[in-house]
Amino acid sequence: MSLANNPLKQYFRRPSIYLKLPSEGVGYPAGVLNKTETGELPIYPMTAIDEITSKTPDALFNGTAIVEIIRSCVPDIKDPWSILSTDLDAILIAVRSAAQGNEMEIESSCPSCKEVATYAINLIGMLQTMKPGNYNAELQISDLYIKFRPLFYKEMNQAAMAQFEIQKMFSTLTDLSEEEQNKKTQEAIVKITEITMAVLSQTIEYIKTPSITVNETEFILDFLRNCDKNMYIEIRDHHAKLRDSTQIKPQKIKCIHCQHEYEQSVVINVTDFFG
Repeated sequence: MSLANNPLKQYFRRPSIYLKLPSEGVGYPAGVLNKTETGELPIYPMTAIDEITSKTPDALFNGTAIVEIIRSCVPDIKDPWSILSTDLDAILIAVRSAAQGNEMEIESSCPSCKEVATYAINLIGMLQTMKPGNYNAELQISDLYIKFRPLFYKEMNQAAMAQFEIQKMFSTLTDLSEEEQNKKTQEAIVKITEITMAVLSQTIEYIKTPSITVNETEFILDFLRNCDKNMYIEIRDHHAKLRDSTQIKPQKIKCIHCQHEYEQSVVINVTDFFG
């Protein structure tokens, strides 16, 4: 008997919410998204298998858990590894909202009275504030024009795993002599710088000179390694502003103890976001 004829099909899960991507689907390679007529993607609640996947440490660490959850809950995203960085947080928030409701509790310490309390934040309201940076504008430095692009989730995950390996190096330094600690620390700093430059080179779509447009990542990385320090800092800081413009905006909180109003940053930690 074909599963397509399952008489229980009418009881399968249905979309809980609909999400309009902050990028509006612009910048995706062909075949990654199934664009709907309304521009909104249906978001389904998680299944029991998704719940298990969300609690598998190895799968969370290497990114496959997020990929499988998105593939299940947002079926119009055909290749989750190719999700743009400008859309990733919005998608995860939408999946969390579809799975567990529109409110998420966070702990926050009041900067005035120092009391810690639990507050509910509105996920849909958070989604409405998320707008991507203007990646269409070129950065001009002297006679160079630099065009940036959002990273794909796969690139973000690879960079995060590389940074985690360096953090592991730091955690082993306490067992070494001071001389060895200094040596290993210097090696780690060099590696961190290399990773930072490699990631930055991936975010650059092209660099236009007066005579040619360069879009080969290896040439761009070589340029970042050898350009003037001030030029590198300007490029790095411009990308940081683009990236930060897409981040979740701080949430306004009124302390339940002293009534002080302040803003609380919210960071999506995928290891407990679906918990």
